[in-house]
Formats: sequence, C-alpha cells, structure tokens
Amino acid sequence: MLWNTLLLALRAIRRNLMRSFLTVLGIVIGVAAVITMVTLGNGATQSVSDQIAGMGSNLLMLRPGQRFGPGSEGAPNFKDTDIEAIRNQIGSIEAVAPVVNKTATAVYQAKNWSTVVTGSSNDYFQAGNWVIASGRSFSEAEERAGKAVCVIGETVRDKLFGRRNPVGSEIRIKQFACEVIGLLKSRGQSAMGSDQDDAVVMPLHTVQRRLTGNLDVNMIMISVRNSAAIDAVKDQVTRLLRERRNIAENEEDDFRVMDPRQISETLTGTTRILTMLLGAVAAVSLLVGGIGIMNIMLVSVTERTREIGIRLAIGALEREVLLQFLIEAVVLSSLGGLIGIALATGATIGLARLMGIPFLFDAGINLLSFLFSAAIGVLFGFFPARRAARLDPIEALRHE
Repeated sequence: MLWNTLLLALRAIRRNLMRSFLTVLGIVIGVAAVITMVTLGNGATQSVSDQIAGMGSNLLMLRPGQRFGPGSEGAPNFKDTDIEAIRNQIGSIEAVAPVVNKTATAVYQAKNWSTVVTGSSNDYFQAGNWVIASGRSFSEAEERAGKAVCVIGETVRDKLFGRRNPVGSEIRIKQFACEVIGLLKSRGQSAMGSDQDDAVVMPLHTVQRRLTGNLDVNMIMISVRNSAAIDAVKDQVTRLLRERRNIAENEEDDFRVMDPRQISETLTGTTRILTMLLGAVAAVSLLVGGIGIMNIMLVSVTERTREIGIRLAIGALEREVLLQFLIEAVVLSSLGGLIGIALATGATIGLARLMGIPFLFDAGINLLSFLFSAAIGVLFGFFPARRAARLDPIEALRHE
C-alpha cells in the first residue's frame, strides 16, 4: 500500500512540474543557505585556529598596559635588561625575542613601499615559527654591532623587487641603506586580517639607534620548550616583571602576558557564535519554504476534491488519503533538501577557494538539514492532508 501511495504522490507531482519546482524552491534555498553558512563558518574557524597555531604553539607575548596597543594607559615599555632577566632567571624557555616596531618607507631604485620595520634578534624567527626561504638570518656580530642588514617578507619583495631574488640587494629605509640578507617564507594574512608578509626585520640595536632613537622594547616574545610548562612560565614571568617594575601587591599589573591559546579560544568562540546566528537566520527561509508547501497542498486539495471524493466513495480509508497527501508534501520537501545539499556543496567549495579558507565537509549539518527539510514537509503537509482525508465523499462528488 505504501508503494502505491508513493507512486500516486509522484504522479501528482509530475502532473504539475513547474508548480512543484516553484514549491520546492523555498526549501532548496533554505537548505543551501544553512549548509553554506555553517560550512563557511567552520572553515573560517579552522583558518583562524591554524593561523594562530602558526604563531607558535608554545608562545607567550608580553605587552605593556592592560589594553591592546603598545604603551597603552601610559604604562612604560620594556627595556633590554628585562629581556636578559627573563632569559637568565626563568627556566623552560627556548627563546626570548625583544620586538620593536616602526612604520617606515622602504625604497629600491624607483619603487617604494610603506611597511612595518621590526627590530629583534634571531630568537624572533624561532619564537614566531618563521622560516627563511632564502638567504640567512643575523650573525652575532651583526646583532651586537647593530649592522644595517634586514630580512624581508614576501609582500615587500613583491612590491620592490617583483619576482627577483632580493638577497644581496640594498634597500633604503629613511636615511640609511640596508642590505637584504634573507627572505621569509610567505605566511599570508594573520587571524586579525593583517598581512604577515608585509615586514622588514632588522637587528634590535639597528632599529633602536636609527629609527626609534631610544632603548624601549614594545613587546617580548617568549617560546617555551614544553607546552605543559606554559602556565608555570607565565606565572614566573608575571612575578619577575612585577618585581622589576616595582608594582605593589595591591596594584594591578601594568603589562599583560598573552597566550595564543586564549586568543584562539576567544576568536574561534566568536566565529562559532556568528556561524550559529547566520545558520539560524538562514533556517528562517526553510520555514518560509514550508509555508509555501502548505499553500500549494491546500490548492491541490481544492483542485482534486472530486478525485478525493471518488477514492473515498469506492472504499479508500481516510488514513490512506491522509497518507497520500502527506507523502506528496514529504517528497516535495525531501527533493528540495537533496537539491539544496548539492547546490550548497558546489557553492561552498567555490566560496571557500575564493575566501582562502579550508573546505570542511560536515556530514552532520548536511544530514540535519535534510531531516529538517523532511520534517518541514510532515509539519506543513499534515493540515492539508487531514483536510483532504476528512472531506465528505458526497459533498466532494458534487464539487465541480
């Protein structure tokens, strides 16, 4: 009986193909929108996690002040002696890198490019998981003497040198010439949206002497040997800096120690919430599609009143008529769900490539969307089906 009922439902759908297509269009759009939003959101979340992990899994970053931005709230910057104290007094540390940033214009022949000049040591490349694609890093003599040498990022290479190898060339930073001794491997955008490859790295003393004019350090990067020791190192660094900066016990820190794990949790939590909100908004269109199915099924019941009367008159049971119209609604919504899944898969693959995020196929959201679309058919098809099943056969046969 169920097979015959299904065949009757398919025959009725095939009889009005255009109307059936327009009916399921709302379901198609709703399912495709939900899957696309959730899949792209998951890809963005994974991209943020990967980018932050690329900064260094065992990394701590120290900045003055309690808000974002160097020197916030008037807090004093760090000094070279702070770096030495951390290196000598804190165990389980693999690398300690002072960081000084200064915006400057780099010039090569007739080309110029405004970029961020970073002053640091070789520990900067280790702590930040940087890979030198060609050339070399600083020598001890260059760091100690503050020689005018630099390692540049891929963006700076592209803007000044095109596709040529820049190693061995000289660029001008403000009033002095700097020899390019290395090229960093490209890393793309950071989790915050900034271009990580738009950088020129020089020895710390070079930047302090020729660009900033002081011995201040804007940030300290610490690479911990074992990820299990991060919390312990964080507490030790906090106590050491409070002592060195003469902070009383009842006073708050005038610096902050940031753990990329916390940043990752915050950003991924935010993207997950946004993904859920976008998915919820997209799911509203599924309800609109369900209303469309109910509307068309009510029209179908009205058009086929005489047919229903004949079936009831020759012995069809109410539940059989109810099942026929209910199956029609479920078939329409399920067909819309399948088309929506196919459409969403193609759309998310293309959009993920366009946005530069990974495509993560989520079987769960695809199955949930399909089941939800089928449930929409049951929910919104039940009332028209019940109305058809409760028709009076005599009145139905009189219907023109």
